[in-house]
Amino acid sequence: MNIGLSTSVIQRGRSGVAQYVFSLLRAMLPLAGRHRFTLFVLEEDLPLFRFAARAAELVPVAERHRAPMRDIVWHQTVLPKLAAQHALDVLHVPSYRRMLRAAPCALVATIHDLAPFHLPGKYDWPRMIYGRVVARRLARRQDRIIAVSRATALDISRFFQVAPERIDIIPNGVDHSRFFPAPAAGAKSWAAHCGVRKPFFLYVARLEHPGKNHVRLIEAFNGFKRATRSDWQLVLGGSDWHGAEAIHEAVRRSPYADDIRRLGFVREAELPHWYLAADAFVFPSLFEGFGLPPLEAMASGCPVLCSTRGSLGETVGEAAALADPEDIGGMQQQLARLAGDAAWRATLRAAGLKRAQEFDWEKSAAATLATYETAATLGCAK
Repeated sequence: MNIGLSTSVIQRGRSGVAQYVFSLLRAMLPLAGRHRFTLFVLEEDLPLFRFAARAAELVPVAERHRAPMRDIVWHQTVLPKLAAQHALDVLHVPSYRRMLRAAPCALVATIHDLAPFHLPGKYDWPRMIYGRVVARRLARRQDRIIAVSRATALDISRFFQVAPERIDIIPNGVDHSRFFPAPAAGAKSWAAHCGVRKPFFLYVARLEHPGKNHVRLIEAFNGFKRATRSDWQLVLGGSDWHGAEAIHEAVRRSPYADDIRRLGFVREAELPHWYLAADAFVFPSLFEGFGLPPLEAMASGCPVLCSTRGSLGETVGEAAALADPEDIGGMQQQLARLAGDAAWRATLRAAGLKRAQEFDWEKSAAATLATYETAATLGCAK
């Protein structure tokens, strides 16, 4: 089977979709057997795919197609021709934003979430219209759709009117070779070298407002500091995104700004160290289609406080402390309990380790290959 994968939505490797693509490929290529993989990669992203160069063909895509509208046009006009030239049996687009209307092969798309239907202010109005109107029509033209959670699958059926039998629920995995428990001393020393020398809450997510809910978290942290006089700090890892200026302003206004650290984008090699060094991980997002960072933190042995929205309850199960992300007082109370109750942190740590073992990229890769085979069969039957 000849399999194509479009990678232009990875945003230079600094997005959740990027981690999905990289992790899936690393797990899938060794399982591919007799399959052939063709990856369509923007020119400046090619170094990010060196790990796949021996097992897949990398087809460069000119940088002039990187801008969103140019990329959409390229997907609808050029990519179908490339699919024919490479004799693809199936083409996988790992985001609903670039789904194809038609191609000379079977079409598979991954939908990570339908946030535009849940968060009115998440994107600017052109992206909201595209997500709500255009993507709905394109979704119905896919042979198979991969949903990363049951909650997302239900949203696809509800908002896109796609029959449930055309949707495969394949949860994301955890890379247990990268995220695993280890003695904290080394990671703590590393964090101290980076300027974080006190106990800390860690939040890793792009600085996106209001979707990732940083501003309420900062307000809850302010209340926690005021009420407890604790020396705990708040560390925010993530690059600037839509609305980041509101988050930076909330930090500047905080009377505890000296205890709030902004790391910027956290490189792949550094992320495991931050999970190991953190005393607790917080994830107060207003909506997620899956929520991989809490699982990575759990796999690293870090206790987790998580939002209850979207699919997050489905992802973390009963292994995390939970909070209503719009209830600042409730979040403050949970922060105080985490900081003050070492026994509770130990309980959450043990539960998280067990929960994280249920998610594995090799399982996800095997299920994705099965989806390709089903789609290819359907494509031949057209």
